[in-house]
Amino acid sequence: MPHGLPRKIRVLVADDQTLVRTGFRVILEAEDDIEVVAEADTGTEAIRQSELTSPDVILMDIRMPELDGLAATEQILRRPDPPTIVVLTTFDQNEYVYRALHAGAAGFLLKDAPSSRLIAAVRAAATGDSLIEPSITRRLLERFAAPAPSTGPPPELAALTDRELDVLRLIARGLSNAEIAADLFVAETTVKTHVARILTKLGIRDRVQAVVLAYRTGFAPRDSP
Repeated sequence: MPHGLPRKIRVLVADDQTLVRTGFRVILEAEDDIEVVAEADTGTEAIRQSELTSPDVILMDIRMPELDGLAATEQILRRPDPPTIVVLTTFDQNEYVYRALHAGAAGFLLKDAPSSRLIAAVRAAATGDSLIEPSITRRLLERFAAPAPSTGPPPELAALTDRELDVLRLIARGLSNAEIAADLFVAETTVKTHVARILTKLGIRDRVQAVVLAYRTGFAPRDSP
């Protein structure tokens, strides 16, 4: 790449369906700031290509031969400075997606999502601002989490300030940093600072874990919009 130009987001697409991989490649490489550096049709190959190409973001299917996406995700994320992994899913894979999030995946995307969401998810993942589909988040967490009624912030969130609680509530709704900034009438950099402090205070890895915690403690109601 010529000197002075920003580095492109490097993406690895892991899916056992050739048409899916090809479609994602065509969509992503039409963008000036994204390049697909490798493809993989098994979990084992995803691990190998991740080591060979050092992608920034991996789009990881769950159901693949040899080694599934869950096991591949776990192995890849054990390495120092791993890429960000976004799980590819369908509505009939709730159990797998929930396990993938606990394995360390940064988010999940429907395979039939519009191209604009795919591009947005890759860009968000590359900056640490995972794009989480609110409807899928609620569907998953309402099934697997066990929130208890609460009249105020649960004890697990006692270290957070009122503004940090506001940010966490919006994170739980699936909003991006930019959307939270607009909702709270603050700068996006301010939101990023709040998110970083929330993760540090709660001792969690990423905003996906923050969503899970918000639902598990009952802080985010099940009918949250």
